[in-house]
Amino acid sequence: MGKPERPKSPNGVPRVPGHVGWPHGATSMRMLLTWVNCSSVRWATRVQDIFTAGKLLALALIIIMGIVQICKGKYFWLEPKNAFENFQEPDIGLIALAFLQGSFAYGGWNFLNYVTEELVDPYKNLPRAIFISIPLVTFVYVFANVAYVTAMSPQELLASNAVAVTFGEKLLGVMAWIMPISVALSTFGGVNGSLFTSSRLFFAGAREGHLPSVLAMIHVKRCTPIPALLFTCLSTLLMLVTSDMYTLINYVGFINYLFYGVTVAGQIVLRWKKPDIPRPIKINLLFPIIYLLFWAFLLVFSLWSEPVVCGIGLAIMLTGVPVYFLGVYWQHKPQCFHSLIEWITLISQKMCVVVYPAMEESSGTEEMNKDMEEQQQPIYQSTGSKDKTSE
Repeated sequence: MGKPERPKSPNGVPRVPGHVGWPHGATSMRMLLTWVNCSSVRWATRVQDIFTAGKLLALALIIIMGIVQICKGKYFWLEPKNAFENFQEPDIGLIALAFLQGSFAYGGWNFLNYVTEELVDPYKNLPRAIFISIPLVTFVYVFANVAYVTAMSPQELLASNAVAVTFGEKLLGVMAWIMPISVALSTFGGVNGSLFTSSRLFFAGAREGHLPSVLAMIHVKRCTPIPALLFTCLSTLLMLVTSDMYTLINYVGFINYLFYGVTVAGQIVLRWKKPDIPRPIKINLLFPIIYLLFWAFLLVFSLWSEPVVCGIGLAIMLTGVPVYFLGVYWQHKPQCFHSLIEWITLISQKMCVVVYPAMEESSGTEEMNKDMEEQQQPIYQSTGSKDKTSE
């Protein structure tokens, strides 16, 4: 009997086989990082700094080894005649999926926007961080992949469960253990960064009245958004019901880019309809227009290539519509509904020891806050109090 072929995804890429133990490890790591983020913002940022530095050192080692390989003349797969050789029929849909999956590694530019309230001088440091990080990440990842192909063929890259580990086994010899540890550090830091930033998204949504108000509360002493962090942890643990990493990336990538495009389009509409509102960070409209063209190409051809996966992603997203109508759009809810939500909120406050943060309004945002006053009412607020507020 021949050796069984590794299962492949619909786009021909070999899948990483599911393992019984990895969901347990992922669950433990997520819960540990949630505890760290709940305990201290400083601890969370230091964990992020340490593991990011470890990841960059590992990538620097890979790039240096790649340069050494090139100096030795081992660049067969970098020669144009070999680098552009087709191993399967070209397909525009697969190219779009490749962009969608590859862009997952560059998603940090968007997550920076979630933590602007915790930045020092965000109007200056946020654009600066994006301008520095995107070219740096692009440089590091491109040259890391160049280094990989100096020691591995494209077929070996596709067949490897962890490319950096296989690369280390080929070139590092007895020091090959460095790469598995580096991959673990990279994963740990990535999960921590995602947890830190995504929880702020739920925190802001609750503050605007689009989620239960308890998610907009922080710990009385540690000033950490514990309810939002716990909600983020639970929602991400639900993703462990599947061990198919590629399907998860396609789900997340498709939905993320759908909302990225809608958000960017909203900026263009606001620039046209409300040209005089304060804009501390302003760029030329040419950039969002170019982004939207690329966005349309990416989503249309991804949907055409993987209609089932993208359709399931859309279905998951649309499950939020009835929640929105029930929790936000429906203004005159029965008193029993408000009583239940208020009871849950009070219990959560006592368990997590959280309260509403004191908000400081600046002169530049007072007008915007007045326009959003109705949206910022807590979900559990009774109908009678809302009527008094409107009066």
